[in-house]
Parts: sequence; structure tokens; C-alpha cells
Amino acid sequence: MAADTYFTRREAGEYAYTIEANRLKFGLGAIAEVGWDAKTLGMKRVALYTDPRVAKLEHVAIAAGALKAAGLDVVIYDEVAVEPTNRSFLAGAEFAREGGFDGFVSVGGGSVMDTAKASNLYATYPAELLTYVNLPVGEAKPVPGPLKPHIACPTTFGTASECTGMAIFDMLEMEMKTGIANRELRPTLGILDPAALTTLPELVVAANAFDVFSHAIESLTAIPYTERAAPENPTLRPMYQGANPYSDIACSEAIRLIAANIERAMAAPDDVSAREPLMFAGMLAGIGFGNSGCHVPHAMSYAVAGMVRDYYPQGWPDDHAMVPHGISVIVNAPAAFRLIGPSAAGRHLRAAQAMGVDIRNISDDRAGEVLATEVIRLMRATGVPNGISGVGYSDADIEALTDRTLPQQRLLDIAPRKISRDDLSQLFRDSMRYW
Repeated sequence: MAADTYFTRREAGEYAYTIEANRLKFGLGAIAEVGWDAKTLGMKRVALYTDPRVAKLEHVAIAAGALKAAGLDVVIYDEVAVEPTNRSFLAGAEFAREGGFDGFVSVGGGSVMDTAKASNLYATYPAELLTYVNLPVGEAKPVPGPLKPHIACPTTFGTASECTGMAIFDMLEMEMKTGIANRELRPTLGILDPAALTTLPELVVAANAFDVFSHAIESLTAIPYTERAAPENPTLRPMYQGANPYSDIACSEAIRLIAANIERAMAAPDDVSAREPLMFAGMLAGIGFGNSGCHVPHAMSYAVAGMVRDYYPQGWPDDHAMVPHGISVIVNAPAAFRLIGPSAAGRHLRAAQAMGVDIRNISDDRAGEVLATEVIRLMRATGVPNGISGVGYSDADIEALTDRTLPQQRLLDIAPRKISRDDLSQLFRDSMRYW
């Protein structure tokens, strides 16, 4: 990959990148093998995590039945909060501590998988919640050692939590999202069964697709791994390394698959063949961003989701206001691409080309605009909100949104240009509406 000048070696810069991924199984009907897989991993007493809505679906019944058929003792925890909070993480961890489990299975979306990760962590290595939480909110202490085996079985395709060492939650008192990032949080096995996607409403499909989309574009446009300083020793190499040749391949294909299939998948809820490419794209982008990282749109999304007041999206629980993660990301993305496009023009054009845009004769200074325009076209076609005003924000919220985004330096630091406080304020202003 030396021919790609984006990865030119810098003086005292990073010289290697690590490709990390857990074991994954993909296929229609694969969920029925979870009992065999759990037994192979040595599980005997299993905590099956899900949420109240997913608990009523066939996917959970199949998983529970397969675990029991394998002779395992299964206890279902169906109280996971959609868009989990510090309080719901603590409740899940308490269940895990009291249950004496030797393995975890999660069946649901990112909220379920992330809660199972956190529960596994705090039951295995008890500590105050902020002990392992990312800086500057928490102490970011390393996980002391391996966790108990965890099989993650997604029923959505956006978060790719089955592939990553991340667990995200709302810190209620701070009105912002934060999380825990550590390699030990990666599930032992991910089972991706596209049959689960036929239950997803249209807007849920769109939100998931745009989360994958932004994962992939942000990873592709992140700083090159060679721009970081070389670590003092290999163990200090971060999980988010910056763009690298491997993540480029995975993320470019993920962008192509989402752009080519999102509208068809929304229009055909019962057609597994229309939605299977989206789950595959989510897996690719999950492995990609799990090694490279996301930047500005995701950093902004944590404030957009954390400060929500009165947005109740169709297809999600209506007992509390929320901005689903994929929506909270994509409403910021076009403004971010316009700002940072000139700093990584070739990368933004590569993303636009993967979406099917003819990039011939497009100058570098227009790269971000061209990509943003195509993303906005898809947003309008799929019915997602028109910027952050569409989820309840106004100019009066810009300062507070900015304040809650600044702590996300782990993400902002891998953007292809420095992002200042003034930049963030302008980005939220530019994200207010697009059409």
C-alpha cells in the first residue's frame, strides 16, 4: 500500500497498524446455532440479554430454545433500556453480579449488546461506573483482564456492536453520551442472522443504514494511521488508529452497499434479500471503524442524543423522548463533510464515488460539498429529519450542544483537520436544516 500517498510515513510517526476483529458468523438461520456455540465456549449458566420489545420477537425465542436444547441453564434479562443510560447499565450489571453467570448472550440492537458488554465487565471486575468510562467523563482505567464469553446476536445492523470493543450510554446528569472503549469488550462471537431485519420499521432501517454509512465515511476520511506518533511500545497502540488500508477496503464496500440498497430495503420489509446486504455492510463498517475510528459527526451526535427534549421517532418506544443513534449522527454529517472535505479531498471523493457519483472533473475544494449533497439526497429520499431542527433543536441550543461535544476529543482528534470550539458552533448552526 506504499503507493497510496495518504499513508506516507511521517518522522517519528506510526509505522504499523493492527487489524483486530472477533469471530463472526453470518447467514440466514444462523441464530439457531447459538446453543451449540455457547456450549463450545464452555457456558453452563447463561444470561440472555434483550429489551422488552425484542423479547416478544421470534429471534429471542429461537435463541432461548437453542440454548436450552444444548442443556444450558438460561435466565432472560429483558429490562435493557433502548438508548441505555448510566442507570440502566448499573441495573444490568447488578443482575449479572447476582446471577452467577459464566456466559452472556445478547439478542437485540446496539443497546442490548452494549448493556451485556457493560454487565459482563462490571460483574467480572466490580468497580464504580466511571472507573472504565472514557476520559474526560470517567477515569478510563484499563480492563484488568479477559471477560466471560459473550455471544452477540444483533437484530438490527447499524451499531455493529457485535464487532467492536465499545459500549455507549447516556450520562443522564450531564445530558450527553459517553462510553467505554476496550478491546476486552469485543464479544467472543457475533452471530448475524439477516432474518431478524424483517421486523424493522422503515425509519428504523433508515437510521441503522445511516449509522453504518457514517461509520464508513468517517473511517475512510479519518487521519491516516501514519499521522499518529509511534507508540513507546506496541501495547499502547490505540483501538482507534486512524484510516488504514484494511479499513479503507471494508468501509468503501460498506458505503457502496448502503447507497445501492437502502431505498429498496425500506420498501420491501418482508424481503430478506433486500435487507441482507445492509447487515453485511454493517459488519464490514463495524470491523472497519473498530480499527480506524469515527470523528466529527459521531462526536456531535452524543450531544444531539443526550439533550433531546421532545422528539419521539416512529418505530421506537414512545415512553420517553429520544434521538436514535443513526439519526443523531446523520443530521450532522453533511455539515461536517462540507467543513472537512478540503482537508481530505481524495477521501471524500472516494466516498462519493462509492455512492455512485461521477467524480470526474470535481476539484478538491468541492469534494466535501459533492459528498454532502449526495448524502442529503438520500436523507430526503428516506424520510429522516431535516437536520437537528427536525429533532427539536434551535439556534438557542447551539452553545449547550457545543459544550457537550468538546469533551469528545477521542473522536475529534482523528478528524482530518483540527476542530475548534468555533468550528463546532458553526457546524451545529449549519446542521440546523438542509432543505
